[in-house]
Amino acid sequence: MAKVKSYCKINLFLRVVGKEKNYHKIQSVNFLINLYDEIFITRSKKNDKIKFIGPFKNIINQNNNTVTKTLKILREEKIIDPNVRYNIIVNKKIPPFAGLGGGTSNAFFVAKYLLKKRLNSETLKILKKSVGTDLLIFKENQNFQINLNKIKKLRKKYNLNFILVKPSFGCSTKKVYSKVNKFMNKTFRDFSKINSKKQFISSIKGEKNDLQNIVTMQHTSIKTIINFLKNQKGCHFSRMTGSGSVCFGVFDSINASKKALRNVKKEFPNYWCQITKTI
Repeated sequence: MAKVKSYCKINLFLRVVGKEKNYHKIQSVNFLINLYDEIFITRSKKNDKIKFIGPFKNIINQNNNTVTKTLKILREEKIIDPNVRYNIIVNKKIPPFAGLGGGTSNAFFVAKYLLKKRLNSETLKILKKSVGTDLLIFKENQNFQINLNKIKKLRKKYNLNFILVKPSFGCSTKKVYSKVNKFMNKTFRDFSKINSKKQFISSIKGEKNDLQNIVTMQHTSIKTIINFLKNQKGCHFSRMTGSGSVCFGVFDSINASKKALRNVKKEFPNYWCQITKTI
């Protein structure tokens, strides 16, 4: 039995710069962090059996999800042997509808395992159409997403700590993007080339998530969480990731993040919260 780690992502910032057909054009800096779903894969003698377990299993459609879609597409395109079937168990630790890309991550890391070194740009392009437009960002642990089809690995690796806080609701990516009524200008800054951690954090801090105000208009608790994290000692900045509903604070020190987490748990005892770090 193979065990695959399916890491989630954080958008350190997110610009919506336009729209093309059914897709919104975005720019973002993305980090993969050490919160991951565990995926167990074995070959099956009969039919595929996809099962979700773990704390968020009941939120996932067991018959129609990114893993089943990935297998279907790879077989239809004859990228994998159409006659081979799999038993796949996903221990769901990444909260869905949170802006962490858990579903797309599952698709990417399942495909990566099945294809080994044959997971190329053409295959990712095919999968993107049905699985998720953010599929490419899982190729690099820390990257600057110039557009939906191009990412650049950051020249310098940054070690950062995060506190994640999810309120008692999730956000539909489709619904959030449907409310975007204005676009930002593209950034011409190449975040991948910044060599100084201080300069990098300062540059990211000066950005924002264009989807954040849309979500806070309906859910004021998002703003409350972000402000609370921002005021914690040692927090560089805080904002929402993706289309929400998870908010995060960025900390240099693991000790500072641990102290802040204790305060977060006291302030929001009914919310899901966790310390994570870069991988």
